Amino acid sequence: MRNGFVAGLGLASLAALALAGCGKAVGDTPAGAATSGVTDALIAAAPQDEWLSYGRDYGEQRFSPLDAINAGNVAQLGLAWSVDFDTARGQEATPLMHDGVLYTTTAWSMVKAYDARTGKVIWEYDPKVPREQLVSACCDAVNRGAALYGDKIYVGTLDGRLIALDQKTGKVVFDKVVVPDRQNYAITGAPRVVKGRIVIGAGGGEYRARGYIAAYDAQTGTPVWTFHTVPGNPKDGFENKAMEAAAKTWTGDWWTLGGGGTVWDGITYDPKTNLILFGTGNAEPWNPAPAGRSGDLLYTSSIVAVNADTGAYAWHYQETPKTAGTSIPTRRSRWPT
Repeated sequence: MRNGFVAGLGLASLAALALAGCGKAVGDTPAGAATSGVTDALIAAAPQDEWLSYGRDYGEQRFSPLDAINAGNVAQLGLAWSVDFDTARGQEATPLMHDGVLYTTTAWSMVKAYDARTGKVIWEYDPKVPREQLVSACCDAVNRGAALYGDKIYVGTLDGRLIALDQKTGKVVFDKVVVPDRQNYAITGAPRVVKGRIVIGAGGGEYRARGYIAAYDAQTGTPVWTFHTVPGNPKDGFENKAMEAAAKTWTGDWWTLGGGGTVWDGITYDPKTNLILFGTGNAEPWNPAPAGRSGDLLYTSSIVAVNADTGAYAWHYQETPKTAGTSIPTRRSRWPT
C-alpha cells in the first residue's frame, strides 16, 4: 500500500477502559497537569486497548499485551481499511490510539485523525511548513509522531514549532517556535508528556546546532526548563556545573559550530526515579578530526538523565567516547564532579 497504514484485527473490539489503579499521581504533579482526558496516570497505566504515547508506555517497550491475534488465527487476518496520504515523502510516525480514534502524523508535520473502526477521516491539520525548510533537515520531511495529553494533541514541526491541537476538532490551541533558529534546527521527533509538560528536542547535528532537550507547559507552551547537551562559549559563562565539566572534554572553538549532540528522538521517562533519559547524537562536525579537536566531547553520543521537574543533570553514559580522536573507542561511564 502506498503512503498509508492498515487497521486490522483487534481494533474492531474496542472495550471500555478499566481505570482501576489509574488515580495514583506520578510524583509531584504541576499545576498545568491534565485532570481529565489523557492524564499522567492514564499514560502510566498504559491500558491494553489504547496506545497513548510514542512507545506505548513510559519505558517505550512498544509491546502490545493484546492477544486477539495469535498463532491459531493469524491466517484469518485481513485488511479492514486503508488510506493514502497526500505526500510521497517518507512516513515514520507511530500512530496513537485513544477513545476509538487513531491519530497519526505524516511528512511535512501534518496531523490526521481517523475513526479506528472505519478509517473515516475525522479531521486533518496542515501546519503549512515552508517547503524550503527541507534544506535544514538532514533526512527528508519526516515526522515520527504526536503526543496526547488532556484534551489536546501535540506535534513538533519541521520548521521548529510546537503546536497543540484540540483532539476532537484539530483546531489550533497554541503554535510556538521552540528552536533557537530555523536555519540550523528542525524537529522530526515525537513529543513526550511528563507530568504536565511536553518534552522535546530538535535535530541539526549536521549543521551549526547546539543540542538540547526542553520542557514546555502543556497548557500554554511556555518554556519550563532547558538542558543543553554540549557547552556553549566559555566567555558567556556556563549554565550549570554539568556544562562546566563538559567543557573540559572539548578543545578548540567548538561553539562556533554549535557542537551537535542533538536530541532528535529517543526520550523516555522513569517515574520511580523521576528522571528523563534520552540519547544524544554526534558531535558537530561529525568528523571533528580535521578541525583539530580531541577529547570525549561530552555529552555527545551519550545517554543522559535529567530531573523531570527541573532539567538538572543526574548522570550520563557515553556510548562512543573519543569521538574526535584516533584511538579505538571503549565504552565506559564518566561522572563529572
